[in-house]
Amino acid sequence: MTESTFKVENIIKDFPILNQQVNGKKLVYLDSSATSQTPTQVTDSIVDYYNRYNSNVHRGVHTLGTLATDGYEKARETVRRFINAQYFEEIVFTRGTTAAINLVAYSYGDHNVSEGDEIVVTQMEHHANIVPWQQLAKRTGAKLKFIPMNESGELEREAIEQTITDNTKIVAVTHVSNVLGTINDVKYIAEVAHQHDAVIAVDGAQSAPHMNVDVQDLDVDFFSFSGHKMLGPTGIGVLYGKRELLDKMEPIEFGGDMIDFVGLEDATWTDLPTKFEAGTPLIAEAIALAEAIRYIDEIGLDNIHQHEFEVVNYAYNEMSKIDGLEIYGPTPDKRAGLITFNVEGVHPHDLATALDSEGVAVRAGHHCAQPLMKWLNQSSTARASFYIYNTTEDVDILIQALKRTKEFFSYEF
Repeated sequence: MTESTFKVENIIKDFPILNQQVNGKKLVYLDSSATSQTPTQVTDSIVDYYNRYNSNVHRGVHTLGTLATDGYEKARETVRRFINAQYFEEIVFTRGTTAAINLVAYSYGDHNVSEGDEIVVTQMEHHANIVPWQQLAKRTGAKLKFIPMNESGELEREAIEQTITDNTKIVAVTHVSNVLGTINDVKYIAEVAHQHDAVIAVDGAQSAPHMNVDVQDLDVDFFSFSGHKMLGPTGIGVLYGKRELLDKMEPIEFGGDMIDFVGLEDATWTDLPTKFEAGTPLIAEAIALAEAIRYIDEIGLDNIHQHEFEVVNYAYNEMSKIDGLEIYGPTPDKRAGLITFNVEGVHPHDLATALDSEGVAVRAGHHCAQPLMKWLNQSSTARASFYIYNTTEDVDILIQALKRTKEFFSYEF
């Protein structure tokens, strides 16, 4: 086992939820790709907001309103620095990745995609990055195209180049697959898209928490991610969009701060980014997301990425030794910190239930990626996903639980 680049035992102290037993066993939480756990520093920031300066933003000059506005807008600047956006106005707070992608599909897509145009996606996408584009294609008469994957679930350059054409208007692709763990070369995909005057919208839900993201270096046009997958609260997400694109886009929700002037017959909108944040914004959530980012920054994303690589590499090697266990996706050097798998003769839901009896929390199902399940020729799979609070000891517990599960279902190991 390789020593971690930071002391995980010190990290775990910040997560009280991990200091418990499930079904009489030590909790081993391996479902961070669905929702990560939240450190006390983040939950304390939420309590502090409600106990000390709970107020609406942008609308009052009293002390609490000023404190809330400062906290909310400083959170936006924290997010801007985190992904290295060029402008403060390019950061729009949303309810999550799904809401951010839908905003782009409606606000940008409806006004820039027409009958006969192409929308390019992949089969590895989460439903949130397929269904909005399916609906856009239906509304506009555009054609939906898929970049084919190789046997390991990766996108090869030749396939990318052959799929994106001069008729392509939008390329929507995940940065990291939530099933295969594949890390896509979105910088190259963006380059090809721009050669054909198309825009690229990236689902960054599985990358932003785990690796350095520089939206200027990647040259992506839109990038979406969620707080609850990166140590933050639920109900908050981010849409990054290039300022020149957001400036031309129309809001899809109306009321509250996004209003500039209202007459009896019409209204006008305020400036970026507020024109996309109708109603009372996600104040406490944004402040807590900023605290989660500060926590991540203190550890360092390079350290986090290296730690996850060590853990997933160890898990991949140990799981590969179990007869009848099939792992999906690329090799550890080409994947993020998750492993999706099946055990021969055991339904994934039964497997997850059995592992839960051992205190091990994994995900089972289609992972909101039914087209990918069809590509894998599986109805569902199990998934173990790792984060900064997981160790190789957690993997050892998983391995032993898998072996006991196989024995319970009368399979040799």
